[in-house]
Amino acid sequence: MHVSFNQLPGSARIWIYQAERPFTAAEVAVLQPALQQFAEEWTSHGRTLAASAEIRHQQFLVIGLDEAVADASGCSIDASVRFVRSIEEQLQIQLLDKAKLAFLLNDKVHLLDRRELRTAVAQGLLRPETPYFDNTISSVGQLQAAWPAPAAATWLTRYFQSPVSAVEK
Repeated sequence: MHVSFNQLPGSARIWIYQAERPFTAAEVAVLQPALQQFAEEWTSHGRTLAASAEIRHQQFLVIGLDEAVADASGCSIDASVRFVRSIEEQLQIQLLDKAKLAFLLNDKVHLLDRRELRTAVAQGLLRPETPYFDNTISSVGQLQAAWPAPAAATWLTRYFQSPVSAVEK
């Protein structure tokens, strides 16, 4: 059954799929009914799931599930991935590629290849306070509290730590 995202509890499980580019307004308009239909029809071993799906920041598809109602099974998770793949095919957009990281720069989502992190930090493009979209978070509570989060408050903190000099050793 479809549940509004703001009605999901903080403990609800989420999956975040990052698009390779922003969704257009027309694409979002096409997606809205499909997202609602998916959440309405998503089941696990015949049990109705309390779920929601929405587009955030014009670049992320977020699926939420209240596991207090019913847990997702392997088959239901597979069904959600098939749904995401169908969106990829329909809109000619990549959502399952994890090679790029997303940051909020000048109020726009900016994607950066993982291999470019050190250089971006060294050049000052990324700073400890730069908002980072950590798409590995797993609950609605984390999504609401810290998404995006300052880069240095995530696993990226190591990129902002000064190397220890030989004198300090």
